[in-house]
Amino acid sequence: MYYKLYIDSVFLVQFVLNLYLLSITGKILKCTATHGRMILGALLGAAMICLVILLPPFTMKIRLMIGVIPVSMSMIYVVFGVYKPVLLIRCCAVMAIGSFFMGNTVSWLLSRCKNQGTPVYSVGAAALSGCVGYVFIVFTINKLRKNNKSSEMWVHIGNGKQDIRLKALLDTGNHLSEPISGAPVCLISKEAAKDLEEYFSPEKYHAIPYSSVGKNRGIMDAYELPELVIEGEYGEIQYKHIIVAICNTGISKDSAYQMILHPDLIKN
Repeated sequence: MYYKLYIDSVFLVQFVLNLYLLSITGKILKCTATHGRMILGALLGAAMICLVILLPPFTMKIRLMIGVIPVSMSMIYVVFGVYKPVLLIRCCAVMAIGSFFMGNTVSWLLSRCKNQGTPVYSVGAAALSGCVGYVFIVFTINKLRKNNKSSEMWVHIGNGKQDIRLKALLDTGNHLSEPISGAPVCLISKEAAKDLEEYFSPEKYHAIPYSSVGKNRGIMDAYELPELVIEGEYGEIQYKHIIVAICNTGISKDSAYQMILHPDLIKN
């Protein structure tokens, strides 16, 4: 069986799909690039794919397998300027996953584009199918990020000298509680705790037992804060006499958040 390929059509389809894939990769990895670099990278990738297809000694599948990794790496380097091996492999993996979903979407849509019962395979149909796949993938990415952001919020802790504002993460896996009263316990980083030392008096002290992977059990120092305000989705939520434990590991000063909230605070 022989297939007739029009190299100009292959080039155009690859160029359009490369633009979609590079955009998706940038959105997932939060990498930015100019429109000129995106177009240049897509053109380079399309040209390289065409060269791979023209390699004479191998079958089509072998030629594509040989060409996919170098083509992806070249596009990523040109568009995003990534050259470190670890980051380059990560970007290629993301692009491969995006290519898998995009390819399946395009194939599924093209199989349903028929003219008098015959499937329509054209540059326009492929570009339109790729556009639909791109919109769906971007919508899914934004939806997942929105759900993830809903677990991040700002917290105000009243201080005698100033109002401390911290980025907090709502962790449904945090089940720490005060052993006597059963009150929920939040976690705070050691760096953030330095700004709250005026509240850390002996009469407000609590010992919070915990267990974790790699360390069977231990005791965390905790103190009761007079007030804590959470900026919720529908307004501020105010709490009195909240217990916070000082977490020496797990929350570094470079973390995106400095506090882990107990899920019962939002539930109630």
